[in-house]
Amino acid sequence: MLVDPRRLFGVRLIELRKAKGWSQERLALESGLARSYLGGVERGHRNIAIVNIMKLAETLEVPPSALLEFSAELQASVADS
Repeated sequence: MLVDPRRLFGVRLIELRKAKGWSQERLALESGLARSYLGGVERGHRNIAIVNIMKLAETLEVPPSALLEFSAELQASVADS
């Protein structure tokens, strides 16, 4: 079963955000993106632009590629949900 990459990205973003101990609101404030927009990205409802991927990576202090690291465990958990 092919998992929607928007959903994978959203779950990966949640992982990285929570690893910093941040709420959506904190990530929104730090990145300059709207909290409602980030909520849509995390739920896999929005197709995020590369400019915003770069903003999030910089804010989370990770390389942009880290946001696209979809481990087998992540893919399996998203496929099961």
